Amino acid sequence: MSTADTRHHDRTATGPQDGPETAGERRTPGLVPVTETLRSVERRPPVPGEAGPGEAAGRRAGAGAGRRPGAGAAFLRLLGSELGLTFRRPRNQAMLGVLAVVPVVLGVALRLFAGDDGMGGVIAAVAGNGLMLTFASLSFLTVLLMPVTVSVVAGDALAGEAAAGTLRYLLAAPAGRTRLLMVKYLNAVLFSFAVTAVVAASALLTGLVLFPTGPVTLLSGTTVSVAEGLLRVLLTVGYVGAGMAALAAVALAMSAFTEVSIGAIAGTVVFVVVSQVLRAVPQLDGLAPYLLPTWWMRFDGVLRDPVATGDMAQGLLVFGAYVLLFGSITWARFTGKDITS
Repeated sequence: MSTADTRHHDRTATGPQDGPETAGERRTPGLVPVTETLRSVERRPPVPGEAGPGEAAGRRAGAGAGRRPGAGAAFLRLLGSELGLTFRRPRNQAMLGVLAVVPVVLGVALRLFAGDDGMGGVIAAVAGNGLMLTFASLSFLTVLLMPVTVSVVAGDALAGEAAAGTLRYLLAAPAGRTRLLMVKYLNAVLFSFAVTAVVAASALLTGLVLFPTGPVTLLSGTTVSVAEGLLRVLLTVGYVGAGMAALAAVALAMSAFTEVSIGAIAGTVVFVVVSQVLRAVPQLDGLAPYLLPTWWMRFDGVLRDPVATGDMAQGLLVFGAYVLLFGSITWARFTGKDITS
């Protein structure tokens, strides 16, 4: 065989030398670059016979409305799957169970000591009306146990997927990073409200069983009907749930910066504990309005007549500011990094 034939045979055997592997950067195994997780519409290959960009633009007015329900349905399917995984997980069910038991234990303890002389404050209020056990339970659990529960779920949202190696598969699906991030946060928000609702429902049922029920005497001394008292309980659940949702935004941001979920969870818990400590230092009172836990307890505004809507509205604004700040941090981090696991 001649030298020319030998070279031709070598080139044929080894394949083209200018293929896509050598023309650009070599792909790292397990790496999902940012450019590959854009919306599927932007990166899917053209289909033969499909309308070109010009013709598609002409049909956009009529066909756009038909595409939106499909995108919305896909979003709801992804959210439903995420919610199913969250609420079926034994760890999360156990945490919800613990939260449901605490108001029962608290109610039984208050019932046992309700006949002692000199009782006052919360004990006297709960003993006089079972509806007050809901407010007492939320005051007790909002300090730490409820924030820890929310931190576990929200802190595990991204870091847990990365640690399990499933995050890159989620991004390989035509979901897009922003949509996936929205699903993760909305799942954490719904879980936050579920946590608050579980505590309130357990406390309400326990209070109705163990204590008398009637017109509710508020902190301001005004008496309201049972129906209005239940309405105020509902307002409290909404307010506290919004506060827990703001904490979920903090936990999700920490989850975007690590692939170890315990690190994100611990970081969020430390954030809560440090904030509580700073609130307790009189010399640092100037920091209190900027600390998230400061506003969690402002739900006591529903126990006044009229309702302290000013304080509660300011608290909701603080919650929204935390969601906006940490949501922006999470989005900037998550949409701009390559996923390696």
